[in-house]
Amino acid sequence: MGNNTASRHYLLAEWYRNHHRWLVGWLRRKLDGAAHADDLAQEAFIRIFKAPQLEAVQEPRAFLTVVAKRELYNFWRRRELEESYLEALAQMPESLALSQEEYALLREAVLLIDRQLDGLPAKVKQAFLLNRLEGLGYTAISQEMNISVATVERYMKRAIMHCHLARLENEP
Repeated sequence: MGNNTASRHYLLAEWYRNHHRWLVGWLRRKLDGAAHADDLAQEAFIRIFKAPQLEAVQEPRAFLTVVAKRELYNFWRRRELEESYLEALAQMPESLALSQEEYALLREAVLLIDRQLDGLPAKVKQAFLLNRLEGLGYTAISQEMNISVATVERYMKRAIMHCHLARLENEP
């Protein structure tokens, strides 16, 4: 293990010892005492470890707050996405209803897509989803969104590149 990696591990362990309990408490207040606070705190520390500027941070709690807010936003967005999905499922005819296993697989796929598109502007996401989930071509997307075909092409290139980079970042 290189010296830089060892110092990052030491620094993260120190932050964890000194600030984990505080962060969980902060998250519990934001979540009205929800049980998800521990999980979100862990996710925040994982993200922090990956942060390139970790050694330069002067105010760990301020930095933790920013990262935790992002985790909260992602949590609320995923929960909203899941609720929307459940509403759509509830309106499906029983003959098309999914089994528990199919539901779990589909839910995981939707969450994966959402994570991969995280950070893209709303219009770029919309164009990408219209193409990939609705099967619309670029011309149809341009008409639906009231933008040029060239803009759709730029949006699609950006979304595809973003997804490839997200996949590379998440590979072990």
